[in-house]
Amino acid sequence: MEDASVCPRDPNAFCNVDEIDLYEQIETKIETLGPTKVESPYTNKGEIHFVKDDDRVLVHVSEKSIKRLIEEGKEPLSFEFAGPREWIYFDPSKVKAAIVTCGGLCPGINDVIRAIVMSLHFGYGVKTIFGIRYGLRGFIPKYGLPVMELTPSFVEKIHELGGTILGSSRGPQPIDVVVDTLERLNCSILFIIGGDGTFRAGAKIVDEIKKRGLKISVIAIPKTIDNDIYLVSKTFGFETAVEMACQAIRCAHTEAVGAPNCIGLVKVMGRHSGFIAAAATAALREVNFCLIPESDFDLEGENGLLNALRKRLLLRGHAVIVVAEGAGQKYVLGDKVEKDLSGNIKLGDIGIFLKERIKAYFDSLNMDCFIRYIDPSYIIRSVPANVDDRLYCANLGQNAVHAAMAGKTGMLVSLWNDRYVHIPLSSAIKKRKQLDLSSRLWLSVLESTGQSCLKN
Repeated sequence: MEDASVCPRDPNAFCNVDEIDLYEQIETKIETLGPTKVESPYTNKGEIHFVKDDDRVLVHVSEKSIKRLIEEGKEPLSFEFAGPREWIYFDPSKVKAAIVTCGGLCPGINDVIRAIVMSLHFGYGVKTIFGIRYGLRGFIPKYGLPVMELTPSFVEKIHELGGTILGSSRGPQPIDVVVDTLERLNCSILFIIGGDGTFRAGAKIVDEIKKRGLKISVIAIPKTIDNDIYLVSKTFGFETAVEMACQAIRCAHTEAVGAPNCIGLVKVMGRHSGFIAAAATAALREVNFCLIPESDFDLEGENGLLNALRKRLLLRGHAVIVVAEGAGQKYVLGDKVEKDLSGNIKLGDIGIFLKERIKAYFDSLNMDCFIRYIDPSYIIRSVPANVDDRLYCANLGQNAVHAAMAGKTGMLVSLWNDRYVHIPLSSAIKKRKQLDLSSRLWLSVLESTGQSCLKN
């Protein structure tokens, strides 16, 4: 059996198991606030499958990899299994929890909020749940943002809405003031829903909590539409994003075949990772060129995009291009680099650049060319989650609650090898996940588009 480079439930793969070297050292131990001495309320809820801390999920699941490690006297890398514990750390009757959402919008945020509230209230009997407004700003007194009281009746229908009922924001805030507010609220648990930057802030919050000797659990739920968080097979909202991107691509294809020498050009989200572009391309099979940040491409020359487009139009009379927002930045970024409030480099607009550059190229050849440009970015990230993402969000939220009540901290809930696991924040922020150009997903893209003529 070969090494599993894909998630078992999905042969097209978004989890990149093979991005972790067999011998890579990754911290997998989860911090706890102390011994668990409180019997879980779930013991009175019928037959419950409780999980123990020594229940593990292997990182590499192939027989070949495990056998190789055992023969070399090495312990196979594994993650702690997520799920309800029979004994927990917190007394539910005395717990106050808070939820905060940070960074950009993503389908499914409200679903995660709802799942956390419902699980805390009905599963553990926690009555006080605070919603922190507009990201970490909500912790800072100078902004004057009151907390929201989250109850089952309040969150009952929020999963039908896009965005986040709590609001969100970007940018750093003073960590000591954040922890001051947690103390004033007498908060025992903080759930943070966000991406890489949010996790880095979360790790600092954990450090400040430990520095003060406090007993506050910090649990993260990975949120990024780009699917680029390390050690997370798939982030919530990604499937919805791909589905919405496919709708835009179908429209672009319809436009392209509806006029002579017409090009449908679609820009999708993906600052550093081209998972949305690649997955939508593989799903539709109507795309002729898929451009992603991980794969360099030339515009000019025999193997450049422009010449390939010319040949395509002469042969078929139409073409469809899907480009991730972070692709081709060498053409558009310029000398002056600006950053947003989160410290991310502000990208140049590759979509507009390609539209104008392609038009100029065909004009120079005195060849008719019509371009239909579609940028659905904000529509994609603002819609409610689809059914698959809703189920995923519910599981993430529930497992986050189980981890928090058991006194886990400084960790995120992840899906790995089709199992929910606990990942230390310190490990998840080591690097960014990118699409492996030797993966079956990218091979599927190349087979579908036939774009192997472009430089990689």
